[in-house]
Amino acid sequence: MTVPRVALVTPFAHPSVRGNAITVERIARSLRGHGVALRVWDRSALPEATLEEEVAEFKPTLVHAFHGFRVGPLALRVARQLGVPLVVTTTGTDANHDLFDPERAATVRSVLEGASAITVFHKSMARRVLQALPSLSDRLIVVPQSVSFEADGGGPVSPSSTPAPTGFRLLFPAGIRAVKNPLFPLRPLDVVAPRHPGLTLLYVGPVLDPEAGETLAAALRTRPWARHLGARPHREMRALIASADVVLNCSLSEGGMANSVLEALVLGRAVLASNIEGNRSLVEDGLTGLLFDTPEEFAEQLERLLGDPALRRRLGETARERVAARFTPARERDGYLDVYARAAAAPHRA
Repeated sequence: MTVPRVALVTPFAHPSVRGNAITVERIARSLRGHGVALRVWDRSALPEATLEEEVAEFKPTLVHAFHGFRVGPLALRVARQLGVPLVVTTTGTDANHDLFDPERAATVRSVLEGASAITVFHKSMARRVLQALPSLSDRLIVVPQSVSFEADGGGPVSPSSTPAPTGFRLLFPAGIRAVKNPLFPLRPLDVVAPRHPGLTLLYVGPVLDPEAGETLAAALRTRPWARHLGARPHREMRALIASADVVLNCSLSEGGMANSVLEALVLGRAVLASNIEGNRSLVEDGLTGLLFDTPEEFAEQLERLLGDPALRRRLGETARERVAARFTPARERDGYLDVYARAAAAPHRA
């Protein structure tokens, strides 16, 4: 197979700590290590005209758009101008929201219909896309995510990052926006926290929605056991996750695999996650973590975890083994190499 020359266009790129930026950086690093000539373009950092000029100068054999709505139209236009195939990675926002939004659906659909190949992270997202566009079945490919931390990610967290633990530590690693449901754990914890002196809830992630950030900040003012640490470089996440007793995911929807959940599982942490399709792709209730539907179930499951260190260890170790066996960087890399080969061989969609 001819080694592809890939222009990867993303809404945000490293050093952003948004989930998609972390995924793009991991994929790019892995593919480059395998000899792929690949360059990443950050749409948030460049005017469209400049990006188009730079991509054209790079002379890619393939354009890869990482987000159907945010960068898909630009990437499709560039691919058509250069006469090369387009690959689109459909994110959770694309599949769960934009593809069915009256104001955005037409844009996402036109991008996907113009692509030579479309990738998703899990079969649940494939079903979601095919619900809207069944004609894409022969171009839709599942490439599961993997986990990797930056080379210096195993170092200690700086003293300014987080207080020393004196009791149970709960970690909520996510960008602060409505879909991540950051307020959800607070009311159940109003009941649970007084039973566990020293318990802390730490939010880690950038404020992506100012309104959600202000609402969370206001809610935390009356809860001394909860703090928002803000955005942290990804290299600090290994230590932050490893220091947690339980990692929380309260999302309303996910794109099939949340980086934060994968990272917690590979580090052997107990995960308590909302019972949504995207979380069930990784968390098998009672085996690799615990799931909840209601605030009452959240409190009940959390009490189980806090009161049973053997349960936390068992869930964490099983999760670590599963992730190490099923979601390897090599599998992810080879998945994208296969997608690129299929796109190159597909009929041109000018």
